[in-house]
Amino acid sequence: METNNKIYFYPIWLRTWHGINALGIILLIITGLSMNSGAQSSFINFKIIVNIHNISGTIVTLNYLVFLIGNILTSNSKFYRIKSKGFIKRPMKQAQYYIWGMFHGMKAPYPLSEKRKFNPLQKYFYVMVMFIAVPVVIITGIGLLFPETILESVYNISGILLTAVLHSAMGFFISVFLVIHLYVASIGKTPLENFKSIISGWHHI
Repeated sequence: METNNKIYFYPIWLRTWHGINALGIILLIITGLSMNSGAQSSFINFKIIVNIHNISGTIVTLNYLVFLIGNILTSNSKFYRIKSKGFIKRPMKQAQYYIWGMFHGMKAPYPLSEKRKFNPLQKYFYVMVMFIAVPVVIITGIGLLFPETILESVYNISGILLTAVLHSAMGFFISVFLVIHLYVASIGKTPLENFKSIISGWHHI
């Protein structure tokens, strides 16, 4: 829906999901780093940190189901579809804009519209995070929560160790994405413009 140079990009279900997801992932990152640093170096009891991590992981997992169902039942899924035409050229053009163009007064090559909520580079990263990294973190997290479900060894390497490494690696990838996501979100007419959009639902063109 578009009116008065504004597009209603974020319906209430998506804003609610986004808020819960953001809080849950931030808690997972903080507690995950604390767990990896060891119990002795933590300001909070290690068991409490583990419990917060597990509860946050459960909430993010259930919330991810909301994301999947929401995209199945609404038209929001169209924004994640990647076209084969210009598969490499389009994101490269957007990257060039981020690196050079926007600092030299160039117009964005892929401005947002009713049909385009993400530029090509954003879309690629969102797809990688939401449909690859997050599911892997959820599956490996469930495996670590119930270690009896994990294979004892894979090519003579501990299955639990491999699962933990994969879980941490994907968690690190999501953490890096979060930092980039916050930076890109600050690029607008004002640094807070896009953050206001995710609260109100309306994005100013």
